[in-house]
Amino acid sequence: MSAWGSEVVRLTAAVSERDDEVARLTAAVSERDGEIARLTAAVSERDGEIARLTARIEALYRSTSWRLSAPVRWTGRVLRRILGHTDALSEPLNYTDWVKLYDTINDDHRRAISAAIERMAEPPLISVVMPVYETPEALLRAAIDSVRTQLYPHWELCIADDASKSPHVKDVLEHYRATDSRIKVCCRAQNGHISAASNSALALAEGEFVALLDHDDRLSEHALYIVAAAVGTDPQLDLIFSDEDKIDADGRRFDPHFKSDWNPDLMLSQNAFNHLGIYRRSLVERIGGFRSGYEGSQDYDLVLRASRHTTPDRIRHLPHILYHWRAIPGSVAMRADEKSYAAANARRAIADHLAACNIAAEVRASGNQFFHRVSYIIEQPAPRVSIVVPTRDRADLLRVCVTGLLDRTDYPDYEVLIVDNGSRDAVTRDYLAKLARTPQVRIFPYDVPFNFSAINNFAAAHATGSLLCLINNDIEVIHPNWLTEMVSRAVQPGVGAVGALLYYPDDRIQHAGTILGIGGVAGHAHSGLARGSDGYFGRASLVQDLSAVTAACIVIPAAVFEQVGGFDERNLPVAFNDVDLCLRIRELGYRIVWTPYAELYHHESASRGSDTRPDTIGRFNSEANYMRKRWGLVLDHDPYYNPNLGLNRSDFGLAFPPRVDRPWRRGDSG
Repeated sequence: MSAWGSEVVRLTAAVSERDDEVARLTAAVSERDGEIARLTAAVSERDGEIARLTARIEALYRSTSWRLSAPVRWTGRVLRRILGHTDALSEPLNYTDWVKLYDTINDDHRRAISAAIERMAEPPLISVVMPVYETPEALLRAAIDSVRTQLYPHWELCIADDASKSPHVKDVLEHYRATDSRIKVCCRAQNGHISAASNSALALAEGEFVALLDHDDRLSEHALYIVAAAVGTDPQLDLIFSDEDKIDADGRRFDPHFKSDWNPDLMLSQNAFNHLGIYRRSLVERIGGFRSGYEGSQDYDLVLRASRHTTPDRIRHLPHILYHWRAIPGSVAMRADEKSYAAANARRAIADHLAACNIAAEVRASGNQFFHRVSYIIEQPAPRVSIVVPTRDRADLLRVCVTGLLDRTDYPDYEVLIVDNGSRDAVTRDYLAKLARTPQVRIFPYDVPFNFSAINNFAAAHATGSLLCLINNDIEVIHPNWLTEMVSRAVQPGVGAVGALLYYPDDRIQHAGTILGIGGVAGHAHSGLARGSDGYFGRASLVQDLSAVTAACIVIPAAVFEQVGGFDERNLPVAFNDVDLCLRIRELGYRIVWTPYAELYHHESASRGSDTRPDTIGRFNSEANYMRKRWGLVLDHDPYYNPNLGLNRSDFGLAFPPRVDRPWRRGDSG
């Protein structure tokens, strides 16, 4: 590591270990906004200072002054783009550094956790369920010891040996049963595989909640305390899941999976629940426990079935690494294809779940055979779609866009509404006159100063379709099924908008959904990633729920668009209007869905120019300020973007420091 990198580690460690230092720095920033402005300007002028200042600035991220100064920081980034600079760190810290700084429990933490547990009025009993079969002795002992060393004492470990033949398995289990009365063991007479063994272990459980532990994995020492603290805060929780990482034979931690909060569409693409999974025992018993025949994906099947018997507000994600998945030869953590049958069983479980929900769909492998793709069947006759295309001059762009809409779109029923926002070019006018003779196309003159929100609101009032597709004039169709894909998701119950996967012309990703808080307001996920990349744990290639998507290509039920009052044309005429629209849709209880299977090219802002021009920065910053004022707290807590991930880039890199509360620091059990 370079000298500046070592210095960052040293300074950040000091902040993490000394709360009084954090308080001093936070107070200093609160009192000296001018200092933040000075530092931000210095970053704009000299990129070399970014690395030195990043740790200090981000350590103060959660202060009031830091949130209020977001537009200033945004301006700094825009100025750097104008000047041709970059704000990427040349040598970012790694996960080993992150673990040392933010995920290492020390004696002070242990004392605080013990005190928090003492304050719990009704600490829940948690039953750790562990099926065992021919586990290597060292790994079996490590798994059991990770439960015995839990800082939270109110647990029981329920172990079912699935007729192991190796003598050491029985010897180890008998030793631990005799050593600790909280350990229960049953030995099956016949091997029944993991589902049957898990049910045998589950039959021993008496706790209010059950936590699933594989026989060769490990729990973090504060895992069950974090679970109990969450239950103390919300006793109605039914399903709880945490972040996880992997651990090798030498105890080295790597490959952390910092997850989204509960994400129904992502759950149909991959098991985004996984480890550590905690279930209300009565709910598991009500649905009949684990089902045989789904081996390798029995946990996936369990959580899908359980989710049908609860509500999203009773499902909680804990943004803490509470589970260490053993990565050794033969394990799925090392190579997914070690148990290829698990993927087929997962797709069976997904299909069963959709059938139980009375949803007509086909389930198959995605581009990655261990991820899954659900294709919904659209009821006939298909609903009509009104495709809205705002435009001004640039006939070359518009011709490519409209040709794709009319000649390379396989959806059966749609109209194209082109809103001409004051075109002056003769070639464009001639092309629009020609298009006006096309039965599927309607042209609407709208010769007022450019206001993206007003243009689309105007067009929506003239649409005849039950679905609106808002699309930029610099969009180019790639595959004919793009609209069918988007509509198939937009008509699903509870969906308020659907976004697409957009590429730059050079086949790099331009938009794979929107992350709140990036750059102070919002930014595109996985921007710049090569086409075909899976991204962070598949999230650049899987259908998922998000907080927002871009209106460069979006499908919205017309009734939902009307219900929220359309775009905010007064406060957000150009920038962030799509983010604001999506957030207002979510306020009404609808979901925003992003699909990678609707692929289009986006010649970004090619017809109206960029927001980074000196003559547009004032307007841009005004809109950013409005977004911070209107949505500040929401922007700081995107439920679909983990607080352990950073907000300075869109590549799902680690946050230094994370924006995560440690419940033992709050002075109560929650």
